[in-house]
Amino acid sequence: MADRLRPNRLYDPRKGGRALRIESFSWAHQPIEPARTNYFSIYRIASGSGTFWADAGRHAFGGHALLFFVPYQHIRFAPDKSVAGDVIQFHANFLCVETFHAEVGCSGVLFNDPYGAPIVDLEHADQVEVSHLIERIRQEQADCRLAYNDVSLSYLKVLLILATRLKSASTNACRPGAADLRHPVVGQLRDLIEDHHATLHAPSDYALLLHMTAKTLGRLVREQLGKTLTNLIQERILTHAKWELLHTLKPVKQVARELGFDDELYFSRLFKKGTGVSPTFFREFETEIRGGSNLSMLSAPASIHPTSAVADD
Repeated sequence: MADRLRPNRLYDPRKGGRALRIESFSWAHQPIEPARTNYFSIYRIASGSGTFWADAGRHAFGGHALLFFVPYQHIRFAPDKSVAGDVIQFHANFLCVETFHAEVGCSGVLFNDPYGAPIVDLEHADQVEVSHLIERIRQEQADCRLAYNDVSLSYLKVLLILATRLKSASTNACRPGAADLRHPVVGQLRDLIEDHHATLHAPSDYALLLHMTAKTLGRLVREQLGKTLTNLIQERILTHAKWELLHTLKPVKQVARELGFDDELYFSRLFKKGTGVSPTFFREFETEIRGGSNLSMLSAPASIHPTSAVADD
């Protein structure tokens, strides 16, 4: 389709999928809901404005910005005028953000920060540089010359480093969400959720620890972060669950139990609601297409059953 992104599919190298892809888009004044994907996604907004949702978080965007989304995330756009730009999508097979973040902090600053908006606004000079980098990546991917993926990777890293510098400079912070927490209680809440998300799942638990009513704390979170406290807690649980499923051989039941869920089925429903796929599919599919390289606690070769690229078991 010329006027919107083609439906995203799960990256699967067994079916000829590319670990890095880039395309332009142009949206009219109508809601856009790209299909979930297992790519990291960077949207460059060249013109237009509107609102977007990253899972439950609601944010406004204007022209000349970069938006960052993580794999399996539910995203929606509501343009209030025509929007045009580009989207770069890459799988962990191309660049593992969780590893790269040790160098530039992009995991937690650009991606996977539930306390800050996944937006980097661009001044004119930054627009020119970002546009140049995107065009170089596009050209390398189109020409497919010698070592084109290596060159594309270098340009992508420069783009992420630039975006991280801009985000950190705009927040005067080098750690996730540090300056986006405009109310001190939200900072305290962040630390409590980090410490207790595996045992405390109810908003009232955190309200009690903060000596507030659940209603008051919930209103504060909605005002500051554009999402509910329940959403915030569940996002942290899912981040933990995805890491365990990707990087360990723990059974799903054990992962659920360590996160405070005695009912594995309830945990699986929560996981599927948050990612669009079951925990079993998530682990088996991602491990298969990564060749088992994601498993950091292997004592023996992983037993991965052949799967097809469907979202349900």
